[in-house]
Amino acid sequence: MSNQNKEMSPESAMGIPQEMIGERNPSLKSKRIRGFAGMDEAKKRTIASLGGKAAHIKGTAHQFTHEEAKAAGKKGGEARSRKINNEKLMRLNRENGDQII
Repeated sequence: MSNQNKEMSPESAMGIPQEMIGERNPSLKSKRIRGFAGMDEAKKRTIASLGGKAAHIKGTAHQFTHEEAKAAGKKGGEARSRKINNEKLMRLNRENGDQII
């Protein structure tokens, strides 16, 4: 059987080098780590990048409209502001002997 008749693995089809497929983190010997959990950060980024590029080529990647991006940014900013305000209140309460301010 020739190599042309064999089906390509998804990893090979995405251009992931053969040496990156199936590697394990040698520092974690007590438990067999599989998939993304066993890869270093650079390998994860490389594979994720390839997946993102493939999604754009295929046309299935989500692209934010201006309005969606604006709403997401506003939501994130509000959440961060609430967190900071809560942290300030907790610090003030600790400094004032847990009196409600």
